[in-house]
Amino acid sequence: MWKLLNEVKWPETLKLSDIWPDVLSRYSQLATRNSGLKAHMRNVQLDGLLRRNHHCPSKAVIFEEEINPKAVWAVSALAAGTFGVYVISKLRSSGPRKVNVINDPKHNYPDLSRHNNHLSGCLSPSIYERYFDVTTPNGVTLDQCIQTGVDNAGHPYNSTVGLVAGDEDSYEVFKDLFYPVIQAKLVGFDPYTQEHTNDLDASTLQGGLLDSDYVISTRIRTSRSIRGFRLPPTCNRAERREVEKILSNALEKLDGSLSGTYYSLKSMTHREESRLIEDNFYFDKPTSSLVRSAGMARDWPDGRGIFHNDRKNFLVWVNEEDHARLISMQNDSDLEVVFARLCRALFQIETEMKREGRQFMHSKNLGYIVTCPSNLGTGLKIGVEVKLPNLCTDPRFEKILRALHLEPKKLGCSTWKDGVVDIGNTERIGKTEVQLVQLVANGVRKLVEMEKRLSSNEPITTLLPRGI
Repeated sequence: MWKLLNEVKWPETLKLSDIWPDVLSRYSQLATRNSGLKAHMRNVQLDGLLRRNHHCPSKAVIFEEEINPKAVWAVSALAAGTFGVYVISKLRSSGPRKVNVINDPKHNYPDLSRHNNHLSGCLSPSIYERYFDVTTPNGVTLDQCIQTGVDNAGHPYNSTVGLVAGDEDSYEVFKDLFYPVIQAKLVGFDPYTQEHTNDLDASTLQGGLLDSDYVISTRIRTSRSIRGFRLPPTCNRAERREVEKILSNALEKLDGSLSGTYYSLKSMTHREESRLIEDNFYFDKPTSSLVRSAGMARDWPDGRGIFHNDRKNFLVWVNEEDHARLISMQNDSDLEVVFARLCRALFQIETEMKREGRQFMHSKNLGYIVTCPSNLGTGLKIGVEVKLPNLCTDPRFEKILRALHLEPKKLGCSTWKDGVVDIGNTERIGKTEVQLVQLVANGVRKLVEMEKRLSSNEPITTLLPRGI
């Protein structure tokens, strides 16, 4: 049997029409010699090409067989062979077939009736059934991606995402679920038709130095993933350790003002841990049910670590919720310097990685690929602490922020101690990094101008965004 299959001349990219005569000839001999296996070739194609089996990545043919119980062993052996043949078997009997509810998608469909997350609004029984037995080339399943949304119903007034990517291919293999969730969460961006552009040229930013009388601190964070490895929800120990090795090697080669030290959570001393906690740089084992249900707290603290530069204004968390979470910050009003430092660090890290044949995950339409769909595109989260004691008590304040495409880190004036509000961007995708930082800089300047007028008992009507 194996000799006959091996005689077929398999091309790397296989079209059935290219090999049909040769396969049919060999197949006739196979059927003749194995009376218990009555098989026939069937033209099963996807986008004009035969489906590839991720267990046999080099070449694959799809068979459909009619078999009797005695032939089950033969079919199983054929499926496990070394000749790149993927078998779809169907056992046919004369009577009604008993359903195996354990592996039936209809019986495995999650109960989302009381959920308020984007998963519950986008997942349907038909989508679940379509992807139930599908895996990405790295073996990630749909159930692994949705588990966090199944376990966590979400907040009645704040719809969570409810979905994470297990690897880079999750976004495309399970596209019919991920893309609608992206549309629902990242309102205004259509991953089916739009492309995302990245721009990390900090020199084009204008007016990044904000008013130091009102702005207390500035910070920008983003995330990156290394191509070729599964993401934290599904990666194994070896993958996590290799990601740590790649990143720690690149980080320790940073020079100039970015030069610093990498600390492994697994091997750091108590003194190092205490100092990192004191500096607010330390991250501990996640307690959030969203993170734990997604699988990101497994094997803690194996493969995790923290890097910070000697000046303590650049920080990287390794294998937390993403492969790398990078933060640039300082206790002053110079947003431009903070952004430039982040851009420089990203460039140097990826340059070092490329020397080892590695690169960050990225796609034309989704930008930089990360674990949570809400952070696709730039992954950029900008934060500016600004004193607005008068403006933050104005009943129009939250509407003003929304009109400026900004949001406070915490809602409600009762949470803004001494009128200090942490202002950030609402968008991650559809705009470049430069555009997002520019938007926040322009918005904060506008808010400070309103605050100055209110402190002088002057009206702010002419400064209000249109429609307020």
